[in-house]
Amino acid sequence: MNQEQIIDALTHLPPEAQRQVVDFIDFLQARYGKAVHEQKVQGIRFNDEPFIGMWKDNDTLINSDQWVRNLRTTEWAGGKDLNDDH
Repeated sequence: MNQEQIIDALTHLPPEAQRQVVDFIDFLQARYGKAVHEQKVQGIRFNDEPFIGMWKDNDTLINSDQWVRNLRTTEWAGGKDLNDDH
């Protein structure tokens, strides 16, 4: 049965039967939809994603702690050193 035949059969059912079909579809989606989604998520290999390693040649991130401190100093404190107690 193809989609067109399914839609045709559905439209010839009485309204209560159509609601039952929709309820059954919801049930099937709840039951199987999550399993299909989990399979798709588990199939992702992050090492194959283009964003992995994109910063590996960035010399400014050799010391990431210092990079974050510098960023905070320039962006959050208006140029004032946050480590300065004065």
